[in-house]
Amino acid sequence: MSVAFTKEESAETAAETLLPDRPISPHPNLVTEAGLKALEAQLKQAREAHDAASLIDDVNERRRQAASPLRDMRYFAARVRTAQLMPAPTSTDTVAFGSTVTFRRNDGRVQTYRIVGEDEADPRAGSISFVSPVAKSLMGKAVGDVVGAGAQELEIISIA
Repeated sequence: MSVAFTKEESAETAAETLLPDRPISPHPNLVTEAGLKALEAQLKQAREAHDAASLIDDVNERRRQAASPLRDMRYFAARVRTAQLMPAPTSTDTVAFGSTVTFRRNDGRVQTYRIVGEDEADPRAGSISFVSPVAKSLMGKAVGDVVGAGAQELEIISIA
């Protein structure tokens, strides 16, 4: 194997390991206390994965294995740095960031979601982002209010 071939392979590997940054939302980075802890934990995991990749002897494999954790480190460091910790809602009179709201859709389905930051939103686990259309429709509303969310109408049943 010639030295020129080895250098070419390394250059190709270096180019393929330059992953683009994860997109960062233009919205304020509002977080709950649990959301901030989750961001910090994800940053720690990314650092640990990067540190583990740094121990790999083969330079090309080290670059490949470190690319994703390095990108994640940049993302989570930015998200932790810009996080705006929001206090838990003090009232259940109206829907606010951090509220858990139960509503009935006009098709009869009843759903419950907690309104949280973008990074911690997981609709399957019962949380939606405060910038989602449903959350935007619900914010500031009270029990009994009916709001539109796209083609749906949502009636707020309870706020916790």
